[in-house]
Parts: sequence; structure tokens; C-alpha cells
Amino acid sequence: MSRVSVGAKRLLLGRPFRSDTIGDTHLRKRIALPVFASDALSSVAYAPEEIFLVLSMAGLAALSFSPWVGLAVAVVMIVVIASYRQNVHAYPSGGGDYEVATVNLGPNAGLAVGAALLIDYVLTVAVSISAAAANIGSAIPFVNTHKVLFAVIAIVLVTAVNLRGVRESGVAFAIPVYAFMASMVVLIVWGLFQVNILGRDLQAESADFDLVSSHGGTVTGLALAFVVAKAFASGSAALTGVEAIHNGVPAFRKPRSRNAATTLLMLGVLSVSFLLGLIALAVQLGVRIAENPASQLVGAPEDYHQKTLIAQLAEPVFAGLPVAFYVVMTVTAVILVLAANTAFNGFPILGSVLARDNYLPRQLATRGDRLAYSNGIVLLAVAAIFLVVIFEARVTVLIQLYIVGVFVAFTLSQLGMIRHWTRHLADEQIPAVRKRMQRSRVINVVGFVLTGSVLVIVIVTKFFAGAYIAVLAMAGVFVVMKLIHRHYATVARELDDSSWEVVLPSRTHCVVLVSKLHLPTLRALAYARATRPDTIEALTVSIDTAETRALVREWQSRRISVPLKVVESPYREINRPVIDYVKRLRERSPRDIVIVYIPEYVVGRWWEQLLHNQSALRLKSRLLYERGVMVTSVPWQLSSSDGRAEKAGGEPIVGRWGGPET
Repeated sequence: MSRVSVGAKRLLLGRPFRSDTIGDTHLRKRIALPVFASDALSSVAYAPEEIFLVLSMAGLAALSFSPWVGLAVAVVMIVVIASYRQNVHAYPSGGGDYEVATVNLGPNAGLAVGAALLIDYVLTVAVSISAAAANIGSAIPFVNTHKVLFAVIAIVLVTAVNLRGVRESGVAFAIPVYAFMASMVVLIVWGLFQVNILGRDLQAESADFDLVSSHGGTVTGLALAFVVAKAFASGSAALTGVEAIHNGVPAFRKPRSRNAATTLLMLGVLSVSFLLGLIALAVQLGVRIAENPASQLVGAPEDYHQKTLIAQLAEPVFAGLPVAFYVVMTVTAVILVLAANTAFNGFPILGSVLARDNYLPRQLATRGDRLAYSNGIVLLAVAAIFLVVIFEARVTVLIQLYIVGVFVAFTLSQLGMIRHWTRHLADEQIPAVRKRMQRSRVINVVGFVLTGSVLVIVIVTKFFAGAYIAVLAMAGVFVVMKLIHRHYATVARELDDSSWEVVLPSRTHCVVLVSKLHLPTLRALAYARATRPDTIEALTVSIDTAETRALVREWQSRRISVPLKVVESPYREINRPVIDYVKRLRERSPRDIVIVYIPEYVVGRWWEQLLHNQSALRLKSRLLYERGVMVTSVPWQLSSSDGRAEKAGGEPIVGRWGGPET
């Protein structure tokens, strides 16, 4: 029988997911509605631009397809939102697509969704921060020339804020979110009003350029259909914020399901309106977005820097009010950064759930001193910075990797919901309830067909453009999580073996390692003697004849009763002679326990660690693999260490037992 995750078992037994399993109770109190709005609306800042960018490969003739592509994306968005409203009502505990797939399709499907969402969260940060850098760079040229540096610094700052556990207030999130909404409304309405009502001839800065195909010729037939399909796949990035609301249902006020579903509907309407409005305005202003401006934009200056679509719209629309242009670009960048911050909430929580189900290292389930999943936050930041640096903060490249994971989760979630309704319909007898379930199942069937179709289109059109990297990454994460789960299962099975009989050792033999006769060594000798072993001896490795002779003379002069043995090391190696000596002791008396005492001094500053060779740590790591051998560290805290500094005062030195004996 296959193993099911802890959360899935609770649901199968009729018990909902606990809030501390899927959601963070500390987090629930401080997440406000604008957090979800930032993630859902941020894609509007780059999705229309991606549609224009892909269509530019087919030249000017293909630009007439942009409204239809935008309309197709809007239809898919409406269907997905309607489908996820069913998800929210059926699974309000905040488990998201991982919960839906695990419960209804099994652990492997849930794990596939988990892998896709982990990759998606990383790409959310990389894409959002890179898009923020591009928008700020359209207004400030310095940022454009240093986009990678800007993006890395932004990720580091967002990481620091999340590690510090600063509580985001509703006002702090609401101001930029509502400012972005207002700026988009004003930009679209005022721009269309000037063109269509006032009859003003507004043109984007790129409107006078001639756009040619990236292949130098006219794209027709199947090639044109492929380009349009690819543009549709790129525009589907506008759907990426839906999952955040599904995961964040516990953050809403009661009734949570209804409020989350209402929010999903409102943000869906806004996203569709902004998407279609920006595309319509861009077509009327003649915006040209090229994949390679230097070769595709005929008539552009040699030093021409292509601005983002929103920047090319805001400049002519607010030509008489430059401040408005900078406001639009600023709030757009801020909303993108907030969208990245949403991933910093979602990734650690999902990682903790997978870690508790033994699919990820258990360190990811550990909270820091500020109740944040610090390890998950740091892991997300490192992965996002890696992608930003590797792909040079280029949204056009990162977006190719982004959409695959989203639609893998969408598709499996919708399939899981179909099975959910089918299972419940078999037991439901009330006609009104059955009718409602059947309607919900139809909605999820349509959602499955559409999201599955988009997933196929995305993979076919973007596979060699970079989507294969995301596919390989998801497959790799899936396999790694399966191996981690197998490891934890093996460890649990071995540790829980009740057939082992406790056999006490015949004797204990203590070996105290000695390099010099200093305070740490004297303390180790004292502690070893205090345990009253059957036999005890000191061991030193001779790598310098003169130093070894001096140590032996001092040992004899101080009349230490513990015998000192010297082991030669012709290759000046320390670890191997010690390990060989311990092995010989075990071979002579296999039923004896050998306890190795390693004296070591503790420093308190990080740079002091670099000044010491850490030989004790390496030796301990080697001895741990020897059966019948116990390793005991005897620390000596130097004054720079925290513990020693607090107790330095007039406290007498402990460990005088190792001194001269009579």
C-alpha cells in the first residue's frame, strides 16, 4: 500500500488540514488582502509585453493578432478562475494544488505538483524582480545598465525583511497595490479617451520604426500559427497569481471560502480588464516590442534602448505630466517586488509541508527565532539569485521557464477536482446538492481541458526556447524528493528495529588525543579519568621528531600517571594513524568499547575559525563511521567565545586534575 502524506490522511479520514500544517498561524494574522492582489495583478505588467514580443517574430502583419491572442488568454483566465472558485470552496484549508492532487490522485501526483510549485515560486521571484528592474530601467537608464546587480540587491533586501519577520501591515501593502490599480485605470482610460474621444494623435516612441521578422522574411501558414500559439502561451503568464489565493484561504476572514472566492473573482475581472485594456491601447499607439531591437526595428537609432510596454504607453499618455510617468513606473516596480514577496511566504510553507511529509530535508520544517521558516527563505533566495545571474535578469528568457510549472499544477489540480466531485456524487442523495456538484464538475472538466491544452501548447511552443530546463528541473526535484522520502523511510525502519538485543561492552578503553600539553589536554585527561574506564592512555602522532621528544620530556617531568603512546606518521598525516590505532584496539577486543577524547579550544569570532585547521572536526567525522567507537569532544572556551566571555571574571580554571600527581 502506497504511503500517503500526513495531510492527505487527515482528509481521507474526514479531518481537515490543521492550520499549522499547511499555513502559518503567525503568518495568517499579518497577511492582508493586498498581498494576493500583488501576486495576481503583477503578471499584467509583463504578460501583454510578452504577447507583442513573440508576435514581433512574424513582423508587422502578425500584430493584428494581438487582440485575439489577448482575448484567448482572457477566456482561459475566466475559466481557470471559475474552476478555482470550486477548489476554494472544496478545500478551504490552504493546502492548494498540492493538497487537491495528493488527496484525489495519490502521493505521486501531489509530489509532481509540489515539485512544479517549488520551481514556480523560484521563478516567480526571478521573473518579478527582473521585470521590476526592466520597468525601473525604462525610467532610470543607470538601472537598465546594471539590471542584474539591481535584481540581486532587491532579492537580498526582500530576503532580509522576511528573515527579520517584519510584520507587513495592511496599509503598507494596500498603498502600492491600490496605487497600481489606480495607475492602470488612469493609464488605460485616459489613453483611450484621448485617442478615441479627443482625437489626439498619440504615438509610442517606437511607432515610427518598421518592424521586420526575426527571420528576415514573411511568416505565413503553419509558421505563423506556431508564432500565434507561442504568443498565446506567453500571455498565459497572466494566470500565475491564481494559485496564491488558493493557498492563502486561511488568511481570509470568516467565511473564508466565500471571501477567497469573491476576491478571486474580483482580481480575475481586474486582471482581464487590465490585460485587454493595455493590449488595445498598445495597438492604437503603435507600440513595437522586438526580441532583437537592433536587427528587427528598422529606423531605430543605433543607441536605442527598448523600453517596456508600460513605459512606452505611459510616456505619450502623460506627455504633459512627466511626474505621472515616473509614478506609473514606480508603482509597477513596487507591485512586482510585492509579488516576489508573496513567493517568500508560499515557498517556505510548502517546503515545510513537504519536509513534514519526509519529502524534503527536515531543516525546512524548522522555524527560526522569529517564527519564519528561515531555511526555506534562504534556499528560495539563493535559487532565485542563481537564475537571475545565469539569465542576466532577462524577463524574455525567464518567462519561457515560468509557465510550465504553473500549468502542470493547474492541470493536475483540475483533474483532482473532477475525481473529487465524482467520488462525492456517488454518496450524495440530495437532488439540489447533486445538481450543484454536477455543475461544479462540469466547470472543472472545462478547466481541465483548457489548462491541459495550454500546457501542451506551452511545452510544444516553448520547449526548445527554455521550457525544457523547467521540465528537467521539475523532474529532478521530483526524483530527489522521492529519494529523500526513501532515505527517511529506511532510517526509520532501521531505528525502529525491535529485534536488536542490548549487549553491554566487556570493558571500556579510553584514548585521549594529545598534540601539546596545554590546558585543553589537561581537561580532557581529567574528564577521561573521571569516567573511571577500565584502561586509559594518551596518544600522540609524531609528525615532528623534535616536538615529539619535547612533549615526552614534559610529560615525564610533570609526572602524569596516564601512559603516553607515540604513533609514527611517515607522511606527516594525523587522521590515518589515529584511525588505524583505534581499529587495532577494536580488532584485539571486539567486545570492548573505545572512547576517544578529543580536546579542542573554542573561539568566538568567525574570522578566528579561519585561522585554525579544524583537524578535530575532520577526525571526528572519520571516527563516527567506526563501529564500537565513541567520540567525546572536550571543549576549552577561549576568552573570545561567548560562553567564556560571560564567565571570565574571577572564576577558577577547571581541570587541575591533569597536573602533577603524587
